[in-house]
Amino acid sequence: MINPSRCRILAIGKVRKPWIQTGINLYVKRLPGLLITEIRDSNLSKEAEIIRSSLRNGELLIPLCEEGETLTSLAFSKRLQELASERVVFLIGGANGICPDIKNTAHTCISLSPLTFPHEIARLLLVEQLYRATTITKGGPYHRG
Repeated sequence: MINPSRCRILAIGKVRKPWIQTGINLYVKRLPGLLITEIRDSNLSKEAEIIRSSLRNGELLIPLCEEGETLTSLAFSKRLQELASERVVFLIGGANGICPDIKNTAHTCISLSPLTFPHEIARLLLVEQLYRATTITKGGPYHRG
């Protein structure tokens, strides 16, 4: 089973739109223990430095980026089940994306969609998919796919 307290999100930039923050709060409330850490947006090399210093020993970094692996919700849930004993950090880049060095040293990269989204919407999509993955694992009615 997926344990939200073994996952955290590093997100570059702030959520400025109240309606997006409301959606994020809804899913975070359903995922007790999930931590979201915001990183001030800057240039890619400075962001990379902060990301590296934010990682704890033994955490697996999974950046979300357009060239990452595209998974269905069921495959994403299965992948999280495979990583259930690990500590996972999802990284959402800012307007300038994610430093290539960070992507190259990551455990894996995942794409939320072939489309490009603002970082705020990507954050909402990720927390919704994390919630969906937990309900898939539990056999709950939320995912009807």
